[in-house]
Amino acid sequence: MMRAIDISTSALVAQRVRLNTVSGNIANMSSLTDETGKANPYQARQVVFQTDDELTTSGAAGVKVSEIMTDDAEPLYRYEPHHPLAIQEGKWKGYVAYPNVNLTEQMVDALEATRAYEANVGVMEITKDLSRESLSIIA
Repeated sequence: MMRAIDISTSALVAQRVRLNTVSGNIANMSSLTDETGKANPYQARQVVFQTDDELTTSGAAGVKVSEIMTDDAEPLYRYEPHHPLAIQEGKWKGYVAYPNVNLTEQMVDALEATRAYEANVGVMEITKDLSRESLSIIA
Protein backbone atom coordinates (compact mmCIF):
# COMPACT_ATOMS: atom_id res chain seq x y z
CA MET A 1 0.00 0.00 0.00
CA MET A 2 2.94 2.32 0.53
CA ARG A 3 3.82 1.83 -3.14
CA ALA A 4 0.44 3.29 -4.14
CA ILE A 5 1.13 6.34 -1.96
CA ASP A 6 4.61 6.70 -3.49
CA ILE A 7 3.17 6.59 -7.00
CA SER A 8 0.48 9.14 -6.16
CA THR A 9 3.06 11.37 -4.48
CA SER A 10 5.21 11.34 -7.61
CA ALA A 11 2.16 12.35 -9.65
CA LEU A 12 1.33 15.15 -7.18
CA VAL A 13 4.84 16.57 -7.53
CA ALA A 14 4.70 16.34 -11.34
CA GLN A 15 1.29 18.06 -11.50
CA ARG A 16 2.51 20.80 -9.17
CA VAL A 17 5.37 21.52 -11.58
CA ARG A 18 2.86 21.57 -14.42
CA LEU A 19 0.60 24.04 -12.58
CA ASN A 20 3.57 26.27 -11.79
CA THR A 21 4.58 26.24 -15.45
CA VAL A 22 1.05 27.11 -16.59
CA SER A 23 0.82 29.96 -14.08
CA GLY A 24 4.17 31.27 -15.35
CA ASN A 25 2.88 31.14 -18.93
CA ILE A 26 -0.26 33.07 -17.98
CA ALA A 27 1.69 35.61 -15.93
CA ASN A 28 4.08 36.29 -18.82
CA MET A 29 1.64 36.30 -21.71
CA SER A 30 2.16 40.03 -22.18
CA SER A 31 5.94 40.11 -21.54
CA LEU A 32 7.62 41.68 -24.55
CA THR A 33 11.19 41.54 -23.23
CA ASP A 34 13.41 38.78 -21.93
CA GLU A 35 15.34 38.70 -18.66
CA THR A 36 18.08 40.96 -20.06
CA GLY A 37 15.62 43.64 -21.21
CA LYS A 38 15.98 42.90 -24.92
CA ALA A 39 12.89 42.97 -27.16
CA ASN A 40 12.30 39.24 -27.19
CA PRO A 41 8.74 38.08 -26.37
CA TYR A 42 8.12 35.39 -23.78
CA GLN A 43 7.91 31.84 -25.10
CA ALA A 44 5.50 29.45 -23.40
CA ARG A 45 6.84 26.47 -21.47
CA GLN A 46 5.46 22.94 -21.64
CA VAL A 47 6.09 20.16 -19.10
CA VAL A 48 7.08 16.72 -20.37
CA PHE A 49 6.41 13.71 -18.12
CA GLN A 50 8.11 10.34 -18.17
CA THR A 51 7.96 7.11 -16.22
CA ASP A 52 9.86 7.19 -12.93
CA ASP A 53 11.95 4.02 -13.01
CA GLU A 54 12.89 4.32 -9.34
CA LEU A 55 9.34 3.38 -8.32
CA THR A 56 9.06 0.43 -10.72
CA THR A 57 9.26 -2.70 -8.60
CA SER A 58 5.82 -4.29 -8.54
CA GLY A 59 4.76 -3.63 -12.12
CA ALA A 60 3.46 -0.14 -11.33
CA ALA A 61 5.48 2.98 -12.00
CA GLY A 62 5.38 6.58 -10.92
CA VAL A 63 5.81 9.70 -12.99
CA LYS A 64 8.38 12.48 -13.06
CA VAL A 65 9.11 15.60 -15.04
CA SER A 66 11.72 14.81 -17.68
CA GLU A 67 12.03 18.37 -18.97
CA ILE A 68 10.34 21.72 -19.35
CA MET A 69 10.38 22.57 -23.04
CA THR A 70 10.25 26.06 -24.46
CA ASP A 71 7.66 26.46 -27.20
CA ASP A 72 9.24 27.57 -30.47
CA ALA A 73 6.02 29.00 -31.92
CA GLU A 74 6.34 32.17 -33.98
CA PRO A 75 5.42 35.30 -31.97
CA LEU A 76 2.27 37.22 -32.77
CA TYR A 77 3.02 40.44 -34.65
CA ARG A 78 0.95 43.61 -34.32
CA TYR A 79 1.56 46.72 -36.33
CA GLU A 80 2.43 49.45 -33.84
CA PRO A 81 5.12 51.65 -35.46
CA HIS A 82 5.22 54.12 -32.56
CA HIS A 83 5.74 51.49 -29.87
CA PRO A 84 9.22 51.69 -28.26
CA LEU A 85 9.79 47.97 -28.92
CA ALA A 86 8.70 48.07 -32.57
CA ILE A 87 11.04 46.27 -34.95
CA GLN A 88 13.12 48.87 -36.78
CA GLU A 89 14.11 47.04 -39.95
CA GLY A 90 13.42 44.02 -42.08
CA LYS A 91 10.26 42.15 -42.94
CA TRP A 92 8.49 43.08 -39.69
CA LYS A 93 9.42 46.77 -39.62
CA GLY A 94 6.94 48.69 -37.47
CA TYR A 95 5.55 45.54 -35.86
CA VAL A 96 5.82 44.54 -32.21
CA ALA A 97 6.36 40.87 -31.37
CA TYR A 98 3.97 39.58 -28.70
CA PRO A 99 4.12 36.19 -26.95
CA ASN A 100 2.17 33.45 -28.66
CA VAL A 101 0.51 32.18 -25.47
CA ASN A 102 -3.06 30.95 -25.85
CA LEU A 103 -4.98 31.70 -22.64
CA THR A 104 -7.68 29.12 -23.39
CA GLU A 105 -5.09 26.40 -23.89
CA GLN A 106 -3.33 27.39 -20.66
CA MET A 107 -6.58 27.36 -18.69
CA VAL A 108 -7.46 23.89 -20.03
CA ASP A 109 -3.97 22.70 -19.03
CA ALA A 110 -4.45 24.17 -15.56
CA LEU A 111 -7.85 22.53 -15.21
CA GLU A 112 -6.50 19.17 -16.35
CA ALA A 113 -3.55 19.37 -13.94
CA THR A 114 -5.88 20.34 -11.09
CA ARG A 115 -8.17 17.38 -11.79
CA ALA A 116 -5.21 15.01 -11.95
CA TYR A 117 -3.93 16.44 -8.67
CA GLU A 118 -7.35 15.93 -7.05
CA ALA A 119 -7.57 12.37 -8.40
CA ASN A 120 -4.20 11.47 -6.89
CA VAL A 121 -5.19 12.97 -3.53
CA GLY A 122 -8.31 10.78 -3.73
CA VAL A 123 -6.18 7.70 -4.40
CA MET A 124 -4.05 8.53 -1.37
CA GLU A 125 -7.12 8.92 0.83
CA ILE A 126 -8.59 5.61 -0.38
CA THR A 127 -5.25 3.89 0.21
CA LYS A 128 -5.11 5.34 3.71
CA ASP A 129 -8.68 4.18 4.45
CA LEU A 130 -7.93 0.72 3.04
CA SER A 131 -4.85 0.45 5.26
CA ARG A 132 -6.84 1.50 8.31
CA GLU A 133 -9.58 -1.04 7.58
CA SER A 134 -7.00 -3.79 6.98
CA LEU A 135 -5.39 -3.08 10.34
CA SER A 136 -8.74 -3.11 12.11
CA ILE A 137 -9.53 -6.52 10.59
CA ILE A 138 -6.15 -7.91 11.62
CA ALA A 139 -6.31 -6.48 15.14
